[in-house]
Order: sequence, then structure tokens, then C-alpha cells
Amino acid sequence: MGNKVNSRGMNAVLAEKLDQELRGKSAGEVIRGVLELGLGRAVVTTNFRPYEAVILHLAAAIQPRVDVLWVDHGANLPETYRFADATMKQVAMTVYPYLPKMTAEHWKAINGGLLPTPDEVEKVEDFSRVMKLEPFERGMREMAPAVWITALRREQNPQRAATLKTVMWDEKFQTLKVNPLLDWTRVELDAYVAANGLPNENTYYDPAKGDEKHECGLHAALTTDAAK
Repeated sequence: MGNKVNSRGMNAVLAEKLDQELRGKSAGEVIRGVLELGLGRAVVTTNFRPYEAVILHLAAAIQPRVDVLWVDHGANLPETYRFADATMKQVAMTVYPYLPKMTAEHWKAINGGLLPTPDEVEKVEDFSRVMKLEPFERGMREMAPAVWITALRREQNPQRAATLKTVMWDEKFQTLKVNPLLDWTRVELDAYVAANGLPNENTYYDPAKGDEKHECGLHAALTTDAAK
């Protein structure tokens, strides 16, 4: 368990209790309610997709220099890297970049020379396993968070709408998974960005997903994994 403090108390029962207590609260109240328990290291995960500055700003307001795990698969658009740089300059956080063991150029060279297109499901999922899941899982193992804060929202896809809770227990990583923005809409996100003068960008494309309804494996099984 490494540096997980009070890890024996972090279980599905605690997660359900916290979910009932914090469900319907503001995002800030959810984050504060979990962090004030002092369960151990809290980590926010990000890929610097649109609106990611919102969860980072919210978390940093409660825990300055909050630890952030950024999986950079190396194939982001220039706008995404500029957005990441602008956010890191504006929000007080400590970013831990995790990169794949294979470069994006290497992956392309052995897979036809191009990034996968959304209709190439097997290639999309191979890219995800090699370029995104491996560094993500390595980062989670090494950082060993007691609390994992995400920017997941129900409206992102139907699977998340049906399965996610505000607070839940993640068995794979043995951590409390907290989703403060679960019921936020784009209207609310836009308003928060504007009110706090945060950077944002809307050209994001993730070759590990292909399209918004396809899971990349971080929060739900890949299509081929689920079929096994």
C-alpha cells in the first residue's frame, strides 16, 4: 500500500457513506469533504482536454500545489499542449507527467504511419493500451493515491451516466474515486471558466478514444476487453 494512510478504512462501505453525504453538494464541497478526512495522498488525473482547468482550479483552491498525474501520450494537438502550459502557469499545482515507453512516432511507424482513425477500433484500442493505459497505470501505482479526483461527467457518454457516482471505491487501484463535476453541464463549465479567467481550448482530439462515446480504458473496459 506504500504511502496510503489509513488504507484499511478505505473501502466500498466508506465510499457509499461519503457518496450519500456528499451527493448533491457543490464540487468544492465534495472535494473539501473528502480531503478533510485526511485519508492520505490526493491526486487529480488530467489529460488537459477541454475544461480540465476547472477541476484543477477547484482542487488547487482547497489544496494548493495539489498533485496532478498527467498522462501525455505524445500525440496531442499543439493547442492541447499550449492549453496545458497556460493552465500549469495559472493554477497552483504540482504536475507529474507520465509518458509511454514508446513514442507516438514509433507507434505510428509500426502501425501504417498514421494515428488511428475512429473507425479503426482495434488500432484505437492498441494505441490506448500502449500509449495511455500503461503510463496511467504506472503513474497510479507509483503515486499510490488514497484519493483519486477526476473530471468525469455524466453527459460525456451513456456508460458513465449509468455507472458513475460522486464518490466510489476503485477496486483496481484501491483508492477512493471522487467525481465532483459529475452532474455539471457545458453551460456550467463555461460559466466557471469565464468567472475565474481560466484558459480553455476546444480542438482536443484523443486518438486513444477515437470518439466521445468510446472508452479509452482508464475508467471503463475497452470494447475488446469487455467482449472477453
